Amino acid sequence: NDGETPAFSSLNILTRESVNQKTAFAFVGMLLVFLGLLIVRCFRILLDPYSSMPSSNWADGIEGLEKGTFEYALT
Repeated sequence: NDGETPAFSSLNILTRESVNQKTAFAFVGMLLVFLGLLIVRCFRILLDPYSSMPSSNWADGIEGLEKGTFEYALT
């Protein structure tokens, strides 16, 4: 025995376990908050998908093609 009473030794173990438990609860809480934010973001995208897209048109990147090009390719 290193001079500690058995009651103090068990109190020290309980304190260490409660610190670990609090840390685990804090970590799980942060994960749940993060999951909630992701769920809200996904539902907002599902309900209004076009608001999250950039305002440019998909055809803006095509510079070499003009209006008559597709008609010429079809004939």
